[in-house]
Amino acid sequence: MLRSAVLTTASVWVLVPQASFAQSSAQTGAQNLPAVNVAAPEARRRAASTAPRRAQRTAQTVSNRKPQPQRNVGVVETARGPVHGYVAGRSSSGTKTDTPIMETPQSVSVIGAEQIRDQKANKLDEVLRYTAGVRAGTFGADMRNDWWLIRGFKSDDVGLFLDGMQLFYTSYASWKLQTPDMERVEVLRGPSAVLYGGSSPSGIVNVISKLPPAEPIRYVETGVNNFGNAYVGFDFGGPVATSPENGKLFYRMVGQVQNGATQVNFTPDNNYFIAPSVTWKPDADTTFTVLASASKQDTRGINFLPYQGTVTSAPFGRIPTSLFVGDPGVDKFTREQEMLGYQFERNLTGDLTFRQNARFAHVDITYRGYVGNGYTNATTGDLFRYNWYAKNTANQADLDNQLEYRFDTGPVRHTMLFGVDLKGYQIDDYQAFNFFGVPSINALNPVYGVGDIPITGDPFRNFLITQKQAGTYLQDQMKLGNFTLVLSGRNDWVETTQAARDTGATISSQNDSSFSGRAGLIYNFDNGIAPYISYATSFNPIIGLNASNQLFLPETGKQAEIGLKVAPKGFDGYLTVSAFDLVRQNVPTTVPGNTPVLQNQTGEVTSRGIELEAVANVTRELKLIGAFTSYHLFTSKDLDPSLVGRTPTNTPQMLASGWADYTFKDGPLAGFGFGGGVRYVGSSWADAANTLEVPAVVLGDLAVHYEWQNWRTALNVINLTDKIYVASCASATSCFYGDRRRVTASVSYTW
Repeated sequence: MLRSAVLTTASVWVLVPQASFAQSSAQTGAQNLPAVNVAAPEARRRAASTAPRRAQRTAQTVSNRKPQPQRNVGVVETARGPVHGYVAGRSSSGTKTDTPIMETPQSVSVIGAEQIRDQKANKLDEVLRYTAGVRAGTFGADMRNDWWLIRGFKSDDVGLFLDGMQLFYTSYASWKLQTPDMERVEVLRGPSAVLYGGSSPSGIVNVISKLPPAEPIRYVETGVNNFGNAYVGFDFGGPVATSPENGKLFYRMVGQVQNGATQVNFTPDNNYFIAPSVTWKPDADTTFTVLASASKQDTRGINFLPYQGTVTSAPFGRIPTSLFVGDPGVDKFTREQEMLGYQFERNLTGDLTFRQNARFAHVDITYRGYVGNGYTNATTGDLFRYNWYAKNTANQADLDNQLEYRFDTGPVRHTMLFGVDLKGYQIDDYQAFNFFGVPSINALNPVYGVGDIPITGDPFRNFLITQKQAGTYLQDQMKLGNFTLVLSGRNDWVETTQAARDTGATISSQNDSSFSGRAGLIYNFDNGIAPYISYATSFNPIIGLNASNQLFLPETGKQAEIGLKVAPKGFDGYLTVSAFDLVRQNVPTTVPGNTPVLQNQTGEVTSRGIELEAVANVTRELKLIGAFTSYHLFTSKDLDPSLVGRTPTNTPQMLASGWADYTFKDGPLAGFGFGGGVRYVGSSWADAANTLEVPAVVLGDLAVHYEWQNWRTALNVINLTDKIYVASCASATSCFYGDRRRVTASVSYTW
């Protein structure tokens, strides 16, 4: 009865009428101005001194609950606010409460707006390039989507979150978030289903939006790169004059227009987005924020190129990185996307807080073109192409209710979290192709203008898939002295239905229910050393169809992790080391030899490894980050015995990176700064049998910037040496070039 009621409520969310606007990607400046945030729970508890029980507590107990201010910072950091330099002290992704990273028994990385600005990240996967455990930009220079692996597993489809709520996708109905509107990006590694429901067992990427600031902000930026891609962005916000009896009102408006070419001929990267938000604080204990966004992207599909001619030489040599395999008169990839949501928080008492977050999101994707699929003549360089069309429209609605209660039982301090969330998702999935009928194209002398060749026959995907999910979760963060024990549990109920688009008739449906759990323990020594251990399970009801057009079975996972976090006293930074054993079951994997790409579920894939990450504001002038990842990823169970022990394609097993930025604060060079980084991406495989190797690559990045009065100019270079390399290969006929050297000059003004 309970499941029926909550799933019916979820269905109301997903069937909200569709709309149609959109969102873009490029970087405006990072402004470390304070956003409007409710005071941290510890601070609220001190304010509630009227309760008799509170009055009896000792001054020492009250002092222990104070949030620790960051060194050299005038404001106390909150889990949703700006990051000081490169070092974040708090995060909400691991617990859904405002918790110090040093007291979270799980691997967490935080990238703030200042780091995003310094590195001039153009899209979300570029933000993640210097993060431990993450392989960002899996498919190289593709502008359509953001791609990443966490601990060796694809996580961009079910591991993307915005403000703590999921944005999953299947087929081609993917979401695109905008770097200028990111206050911080948090990477939580390991299973997170216990708090978020269906998600990647390897971890999530949680983007935190910029919120209306308490102080005025007026910011504009423009820039252009060496491919002729230019942009203009803006960020305006601040308080709005209101009568005292009406509370406080704040606003923010972030937007950008981007247009121009990329390294691939006839493949533009045109993005347009706007993101308004408003915060109303009727009193000190209540905050209500409405966030909206609209965006549009126009580009073309990525090249699918053969292994021979990219990784290795073909008889004719190498395929140029600028080659466009499709036809400019036919190919297109367009995304229109819009979102509307709110965040509500109310302090019911000094120890009790209620939060409700909600969002409705809509995306409309059209993908048309001629797709490469190996050679018709490898000697001359003639590439085979097939005819492709996909039209995907998706709606997603999320509602998350949380009740946080802070209390003591003797010497143990508790932060208890109870939550109920609902998710609704619906995708209108139409895909069609003809394998033959499109003329081949020569890699060295392409000829375009063959015209729009109609696709004949029935589509191979023509379904309406709906999924309704309800979950309830309970978590207790218990502190006893220097120990923090986190216990979490959740149960999910999921209903998935597949219907025919033309008749509406139900083809298949299934109901699933599962429990997820997590236990973590961390001990904070007084000298800043904090060892921890954790174990977690996960449940992910996959939305999608296998190669036989049947609904996927739910995916499950389990992970054991031990680690060490070090934050020396008097030093603004920390080091983390973690070792993990992650098992992922019912994994969708590519079926070899099929066009278009189809998937089935194999038995099991295991990832075991170690990660190291260091982040520091060493001095006022110098900021550093470093990361190292090494793991063994292998198929541990499969119907094909020859694949057991093999590593899946696209997956490097070693990553390393380091970045530094130095800015003069005094003297004749005051305002001048420079930075640079090195990224190592290990070798991977282009086939399931692990016979075709994609070599490792070392890449360098550079930044030079100067600030004078209200102006800031910058020159950013990625792939400094213009190294030509293959980012990865999904198969012997699906290889993808990485980014060529991209030089971006920008200037911004703040007033």
